[in-house]
Amino acid sequence: MKPSPFEYHAPADLDEALDVLARVGPDGGKVLAGGQSLIPLLNMRLAAPAHLVDVNRVAGLDTVEAGPGGVRVGALARHAAVERSLPAAAVQPLLGQALRLVAHPVIRNRGTVVGSLVHADPSAELPAVLALLGGSVRLAHRGGERDVAAAEFFTGPMESDTAPGELAVSAFFPALPPRSGTAFHEVARRHGDYAMAGVAAAVTLDEDLRVTAARVACVSVGPVPMVVDVTAACGGSPVAAGGTGPDWDAAAAAVRDRIEPEDDIHATADYRRHLTGVLAVRALRGAADGAAADGVAAARAAGEGER
Repeated sequence: MKPSPFEYHAPADLDEALDVLARVGPDGGKVLAGGQSLIPLLNMRLAAPAHLVDVNRVAGLDTVEAGPGGVRVGALARHAAVERSLPAAAVQPLLGQALRLVAHPVIRNRGTVVGSLVHADPSAELPAVLALLGGSVRLAHRGGERDVAAAEFFTGPMESDTAPGELAVSAFFPALPPRSGTAFHEVARRHGDYAMAGVAAAVTLDEDLRVTAARVACVSVGPVPMVVDVTAACGGSPVAAGGTGPDWDAAAAAVRDRIEPEDDIHATADYRRHLTGVLAVRALRGAADGAAADGVAAARAAGEGER
């Protein structure tokens, strides 16, 4: 199949890109970065924009910047570049854990992290990561820019808070406190397919390796990434080897009560609810094990420093 006719724009810099987006109006333009979601939509004529704005020639949008506070990913940074970034993995390992589950290497070599966020597919991994971490997306427009928190950015299935004339230029994934761990688990019919259900988890421990915070974000079970704070079910419990100790089953029950799965051709709502609970236990246990290992390593380093 072939797309409907459109006018192609290839701006050379950010100002030109914003000028084009402002000029084409609210319904006339789509932004092309990686194109791994957009091009199939165009070819199947599920999207028929009058203008296509290709930002791949805009300099400075392919950065991956890791600092103590978190990781900022530019609009043209490919999945593969972020996945392979050692500084990014050191600051926010959940990014790499999620990106390894995104489609296949050939897709990750071209697709972009920010593009996935703007696409806002509730079955995608990266929106769940941003939502779980409380990250944000930076939107630029002619004359300024604004940062939108993940809680407000995802407004519905395939819908984001990107206004006409705006371009998503970066996304920020905050770092977690010390003695924190993360994990991402999902089940798909085939590796690389969209998940029938998936769960990202983040767990933080105190100096005695007791749970002080535990949260999960679920994919494929609602119109937007569903974030559930399960600290009340497991807070204060000590974590032993393998992430055992806390009542993860109670936490999973809290997750199942909150999600809103639907039947489709791939799975029933009941199956998705059950599967999400199973994955929540796995993800929370893995995140807690990582947090405990981080805590033990920090204590060991502190002890060696006192000698």
